[in-house]
Amino acid sequence: MSKVKTKEKLGFQTEVKQLLNLMIHSLYSNKEIFLRELISNASDAADKLRFESLSNAKLLEDQPELKISISCNSKKNEVTISDNGIGMSRKELIENLGTIAKSGTAEFLSKRTGDEKKDAQLIGQFGVGFYSAFIVADKVTVETRRAGKKASNGCRWNSDGQGEFTVEDIEKSDRGTKIILHLKPSESEYSDRLRLENLIKKYSDHIAFPVDLFDETDKEKETKVINSATALWNRPRKEVSDEEYKEFYKHIAHDFADPVHWSHNRVEGKREYTSLLYIPSRAPFDLWNREAPKGLKLYVKRVFIMDEAEQFLPLYLRFIKGVIDSSDLPLNISRELLQKNPEIDAIKSALTKRVLSMLAKLASKEEAEDKSIYENLWNEFGQVIKEGFVEDPKNIENLTKLLRFSSSKTQSNQQIRSVQNYVDDIKKDQDKIYYLLADSYQAAKSNPHLEQLQKQGIEVLFFTDRIDPWMAEHLKEFDGKEFQDVGRGDFSLPKADEKDQDAVNKRHKSFIAKLEENLKDRVEKINVSQRLVESAACVVPGDNDLPPQMKRMLEASGQNLPETKPILEINMKHDLMKKLNKLEDEAAFSDLASTILDHALLSDGEQLQNPADYVKRISNLLINSLDAKSSAKKKTKKKVAKKQGKKK
Repeated sequence: MSKVKTKEKLGFQTEVKQLLNLMIHSLYSNKEIFLRELISNASDAADKLRFESLSNAKLLEDQPELKISISCNSKKNEVTISDNGIGMSRKELIENLGTIAKSGTAEFLSKRTGDEKKDAQLIGQFGVGFYSAFIVADKVTVETRRAGKKASNGCRWNSDGQGEFTVEDIEKSDRGTKIILHLKPSESEYSDRLRLENLIKKYSDHIAFPVDLFDETDKEKETKVINSATALWNRPRKEVSDEEYKEFYKHIAHDFADPVHWSHNRVEGKREYTSLLYIPSRAPFDLWNREAPKGLKLYVKRVFIMDEAEQFLPLYLRFIKGVIDSSDLPLNISRELLQKNPEIDAIKSALTKRVLSMLAKLASKEEAEDKSIYENLWNEFGQVIKEGFVEDPKNIENLTKLLRFSSSKTQSNQQIRSVQNYVDDIKKDQDKIYYLLADSYQAAKSNPHLEQLQKQGIEVLFFTDRIDPWMAEHLKEFDGKEFQDVGRGDFSLPKADEKDQDAVNKRHKSFIAKLEENLKDRVEKINVSQRLVESAACVVPGDNDLPPQMKRMLEASGQNLPETKPILEINMKHDLMKKLNKLEDEAAFSDLASTILDHALLSDGEQLQNPADYVKRISNLLINSLDAKSSAKKKTKKKVAKKQGKKK
């Protein structure tokens, strides 16, 4: 006696509704990708069953050969995609087809532009999977049974993609999943055998399981295997076309865009493995979620083991997609064993060098060919690559060659230069690579710390990303030249212009002492600046203090940092300092000294501790200035009147 069938109606998660609506109305020019996505999912299901069957052979039941079957029926206007893979339980069916668990969904939806072409690109960046079925179908039916379950434990899922779906129990003798697409009248071309055959060859020839095709309206024709059913990474490189490599990338990454570059390599000898690594053309939405799933697809002796094996690449290369197939690892390898296996460290080191070499190759092409290729890549992944300076000190030299920055020589933050560019253009007597930490390009460009260097025609690199203060701590030298932060207290000019600081301070000893007495609670010390030309003053952190940018970020994250005082540098050639030096009014001197320090702090991006006091002082200075002008005007009038009286 069969089990009583239970049927319930459920609603899609809000994000699914939005995603379905967006796909249906935006992917009008990419409709055919639905087949690629559904075959890819079927392949994943077969991979998962093959892995689980290693520890439980009973899951294979009486069907040890895994495959994907597609049937078409032009009379009914239907396409069916079936697999005999792992299948789903009722709970899994509801979770997998009613919600979106992938991180970044909210951000994805928030980036909608209203432009169908741009929105379609966003979908490709996010990945569409099962929901692509609704691009061509007005109704989708899914019948599935989890491997190892009884025939009475099957489930059917039905939806028109409008907001609700139904789930009911059914009898299903064979394991796996069958997806029946009830095509829209306008999409009848996808029920044609020849059309489907061409699409399978175009998008899914690399699938490692046989994909067969059967036409239900022409039963005289035999079922035919369409794809080569050979794992692409196991084929010789010379036998794989660029188009095949690109389609395989889209299969594993669920991306619409082509990869920028790839590397297919087989290692033999002490350890044996094959790797196929891809550099995407754009960042996924969850790139900045360090806890999000990441890593390579892992196979052992061509048997799928896991989807996101993150142990084979460092975290700063988490954007890399690809496959690794090892002949040395045991088939029962787990994530815990991967972390403890010494073979993994050796493979990780080799794969890391290979990825850095791929990036270096693209960076070198920047000089000779299309600059936009690496520039676009850097804009997408540059900040993530910079994490490598903290995480991977062994590869700092290679990472430094990849860096790109705007500088005092560029006209905008979109123009970027390499450290090698900087060194190639360096002055003969210059033994340092100068850089400035700032919150933005504009803040860096107008920063007073640049003045003396700009006067001498010396280029300064702008470090404006949030991670740059951490990266800078690990940047020591390049091509024999030391990196120097021009915003720090220990800054020194090229040797020809360098002067002894103590000697310079000594010439203005009494003025410095007077300033220090007025600002003793706010500054560590005061120096006569060797870096200023046009500005009256600037502040710099002490030699052992954190850079202001790093300090602000740590404080914003809730960390309590010890209070530190900046060093105030003054420009004794500036008219303001010359007049302040001659000012005898003690109260006015104190107000001006505090105001000069406040201006220096504001120029450096700092928040004032007492804005109200600053506003009060500025108001008084404005009033005094207006009173002085009014008084001078009255005196002028009196003089004119006196002269006119004498003439009479």
